[in-house]
Amino acid sequence: MITSMQPSWSAARLDYALATSRAENRAALGLYLPVGYPSRIASLDALHLMARHADILELGIPHTDPHLDGPVIQLANAQALDAGFEMIDLFTAATQLTASSTTAIVVMSYWAPIARFGPKLFAERLAVAGGAGVFIPDLPEHAAATWHSAAQEEGLYTIPLIPAHASNARLTEIGAGSSGMVYAPATPGRSGSRRPLSPYLPRLVRRLRTATGLPVAVGIGISTPDHAARASRYADAVVVGSAVIRRMTTWRNAPDLAAGQVAMTFADGVRRASSSAR
Repeated sequence: MITSMQPSWSAARLDYALATSRAENRAALGLYLPVGYPSRIASLDALHLMARHADILELGIPHTDPHLDGPVIQLANAQALDAGFEMIDLFTAATQLTASSTTAIVVMSYWAPIARFGPKLFAERLAVAGGAGVFIPDLPEHAAATWHSAAQEEGLYTIPLIPAHASNARLTEIGAGSSGMVYAPATPGRSGSRRPLSPYLPRLVRRLRTATGLPVAVGIGISTPDHAARASRYADAVVVGSAVIRRMTTWRNAPDLAAGQVAMTFADGVRRASSSAR
């Protein structure tokens, strides 16, 4: 775990979200949406409604090759790019959401868009906009030092995706370069899976927490409110993405209202777990 970094005021919002949900004996609810999907205006409207129910909003940066994601998020990325997404849209969304809610803002991005924009400038702009940290599932080893330097200078957290079968030594190594929280897959494979949660997930969460000393978020496969309720009993956060987008595609005339409705059902799910010991 990175110990030398002084978290920014915006990073402290993530700490607060995790501490508040822990005090309520549940996991924090994280909701993911690519910025600009299905359009700039609809995306912002949806995110504002989602913020009413989410502890954490994960703003996705659309990318031409979202290779770790399933077809639902891939299509949403493509639509956002076709609609004209630009990086300024991310900073605008983060600024508006930070000003209008207490929800913590985390960015999910592949490395390529950040590298093209410039890691130092990206970190600077995101910190000013109110971002707490960045989840980079494919951060390459050769770029890690550059990114960590930029993020630490701005007080941003760096959130990794943890391989489910990593050794304890590898988990400790990953944790040493991580901050804020770590991210574990709830099911094998790419995002959007509708398979049952892995029976080994509770053990994986315990291993990650012990090895890294950080809160553990689970995502990639949280497809129903029941999944969220079950994972909330042992994880520090649950993150939902494809399920939000699926609902939005069925309400084409009001995708923002669909996002708000599904956010509410998943919020009910994580709070359902608060009556059980975690």
